[in-house]
Amino acid sequence: MYGLLQGSGTMGNKASQKEIDAIKDLVCDEVDARASMLIEASHAIHANPELNFEEHFAHELLTGLLEDEGLSPTRNAYDLDTAFEASAGSSGPTVAVLCEYDALPDIGHACGHNIIATAGLGAGLAAAAVAEQMGGRLRILGTPAEEGGGGKVFMADRGAFEGVEAAMMVHPAAGDLVRMNTIAIQRLHVAYQGKAAHAAAAPHRGHNALDAAVLGYQNVAALRQHIRPDERIHGIFGESGAKPNIVPERSSMEWYVRSKNARTLEPLKKRVLNCLEAGAHATSCTMTHDWIDPYYADMVDNETICTLYAANAHRLGRDPIEPDNENKVVGSTDMGNVSYLVPSIHPMIAVAPHGVPIHTPDFATHARSETGDQGVIDGAKIMAMTIIDLWADKQTIEVAQDEFREAIEAS
Repeated sequence: MYGLLQGSGTMGNKASQKEIDAIKDLVCDEVDARASMLIEASHAIHANPELNFEEHFAHELLTGLLEDEGLSPTRNAYDLDTAFEASAGSSGPTVAVLCEYDALPDIGHACGHNIIATAGLGAGLAAAAVAEQMGGRLRILGTPAEEGGGGKVFMADRGAFEGVEAAMMVHPAAGDLVRMNTIAIQRLHVAYQGKAAHAAAAPHRGHNALDAAVLGYQNVAALRQHIRPDERIHGIFGESGAKPNIVPERSSMEWYVRSKNARTLEPLKKRVLNCLEAGAHATSCTMTHDWIDPYYADMVDNETICTLYAANAHRLGRDPIEPDNENKVVGSTDMGNVSYLVPSIHPMIAVAPHGVPIHTPDFATHARSETGDQGVIDGAKIMAMTIIDLWADKQTIEVAQDEFREAIEAS
């Protein structure tokens, strides 16, 4: 590897296509050389699912592998116990590759974060092997708590993306997609306070907090008929009472409120609150609410980098398509917040048969299958090659930055 680049030191402002292709072959070889290690790590994370900010096993595993490769990771980075950072390269544009590794309650890695973690690790290690010679800098970021905790938002607030000129990750799905259909989200906790009474002897003395919650839920259900096609509202009950013969004096619910972006999210939040407060008024209960930060922004995909990613995927026989009615994944991610700070991409890589949705037990099975393992290796290679494209031509970074500024202004 070093011999190929040794003659010129760094690739300069613009490498020839022949040189770029040769380096892409090299980083793919670097991934292949680590394939067993990456797949074993993916399986280990899958077998040890951990929730938001509790990903201690994954944190230690991934940082240990980085340390074995000589990258001296910073553990517990940015004042988060399960975040990490590792760097390579001493000059040139900085590209960040992101790893996620948290799981879901009850259904484990049904979002395939074990694949995200190890594809990011593989891409980072492969790119790090040529960073100095390419004249580029790399930042590998371990970002905890994507499933509602907003780890990337906290890391961003504490400087994790300062100086970064492009950021990327890859997410498993049931198809190869250029992007995910992301929408902004904010979580809501609601609690109702009523008055307890014996439900048989003196029901007239009680104020039923469970009825307040049920009525609020039904109001939101009615609201769903009259929201935009790209908006979503869904909730669950938490507390609902102690025993059937006691009028419930307290109930609670958790809600997700989603809309196209932050601007359209605000009025929807007000409409949802009106529905929930009406339940309290109807039952003579009181209601308190808490909008839980951080909120997740929509994803502003950088078309320049998306195009590079798709071309590199094609080199491996994959053909990422634009989402359509038959092929799309709708959801929210804290990568959206990152995309408002630096040019970013969040493509989807196929690891499951068409039609298998994420966040299901079936998808969790596919996340630790032969197709899941191939997603780890291919995802690592595609991102590593995309990093090479960004390093090889400074103009590409400049075009991506110009596009980013225009997109953010338009948003």
